[in-house]
Amino acid sequence: MSLFDCGEKQLSRRGLLGAAALTGLAGAGVSTQLAYAAPGHTGDTLVVLSLHGGFDGLSALAPIGDPDYYKARPAIGVPKAQVIAGDGSFGLHPALAPLLPLWKSGKLAGVHAVGQSNPTRSHFAAMEAMENAAPGTSLRTGWLGRMLGATGASGALAGVSVGAAMPDRLFAGPAPSVSMAGIDKFTLAGDSSARPRAAALRAMYADAPAPQAAPALAADKALTASAAVRASSYTPANGATYPATELGAALRDVARLIKAEVGLATAAVDCGDWDMHEGLGAAVKGQRMYDNLTDLALALAAFAADLGPDGMNSVTLLTISEFGRRVQENGSRGADHGHGNAMLLLGGGVKGGQVYAKWPGLAPAALVAGDLAVTTDYRSVIGEVLQKRCGLGSLAEVFPSVAPSTFGLVTAR
Repeated sequence: MSLFDCGEKQLSRRGLLGAAALTGLAGAGVSTQLAYAAPGHTGDTLVVLSLHGGFDGLSALAPIGDPDYYKARPAIGVPKAQVIAGDGSFGLHPALAPLLPLWKSGKLAGVHAVGQSNPTRSHFAAMEAMENAAPGTSLRTGWLGRMLGATGASGALAGVSVGAAMPDRLFAGPAPSVSMAGIDKFTLAGDSSARPRAAALRAMYADAPAPQAAPALAADKALTASAAVRASSYTPANGATYPATELGAALRDVARLIKAEVGLATAAVDCGDWDMHEGLGAAVKGQRMYDNLTDLALALAAFAADLGPDGMNSVTLLTISEFGRRVQENGSRGADHGHGNAMLLLGGGVKGGQVYAKWPGLAPAALVAGDLAVTTDYRSVIGEVLQKRCGLGSLAEVFPSVAPSTFGLVTAR
């Protein structure tokens, strides 16, 4: 039995011997991992939202100016008349309407034709490669783990743990972090005044060799550091209303930690159910893509409202997904595994209100085995954010042999 109360299910791959394994945000679709910086950290809090399953960027940011889009997607393409914030080349899916004020105020942007250089349609292989983000090297750490080390983020809650829906590869490495089912569930199982397990844990490892004692004592410090947050009730600010979804609950807890000023350096949130081989559907309510995008938009809008303009000035949220969907729709009103994709960026330093892209086109001759070509490495997009907003010096420490994008996606702090 785990020492930690995992809420709805127990989530630990490394256990106490590998890291301070605590709890993951329970549920099939979402888990949250939190890494806290040293008190002197001055960079943005980076929130990485993984849209697992293969997000369809061709629906979310529809290339309405490309005639081959509608030839390939007669049933599921987003009609020009239905997009919002269209500029003649791209338009937002109508289900993203809750994000329109952020788009118009320049706090939300899109980047298209992004992805990994090596096409693969295997979820496992693509996820592994994206979270390691160092192909062709001997590095086995995760890029967020390397970011923590490179920026000097450390402290009681800067370790790695693994939730059920979030593989450990993203944070893998020597920098500690912690995974939780939710702030209020982040407790040592059975710990109470009558059964003081935390005190017993400290006593048990007080004289143990450092390699043995470190994971357990790190877990104890993480619990202590977050105790004040758990002890206080929380009401979202500015009338923010999070949707009653796993993603809504996850982002609510991230906002809560940011506002508690615990030194949050990066939060990784996992949101699944984007593998739409069938039923992706037309751009109308009740269709799978429309409803999923609505939930995503409501959660992101609530997160931004909760933090307010001042809070968002020190936060950058970006989305990633292991691959996109094929350009051609299939016979089940869906789209199969593809290659090129789109990312969303949200934050006070984002130069938004537009889609950035080196657009390759969707003509058959421009495709890669039937897929949207990748013209921008997803790591270069993240790299620009890391250097301009998160205080990273050398990008090579996180993404070897990758240069930051030159789009000018964000302003420097």
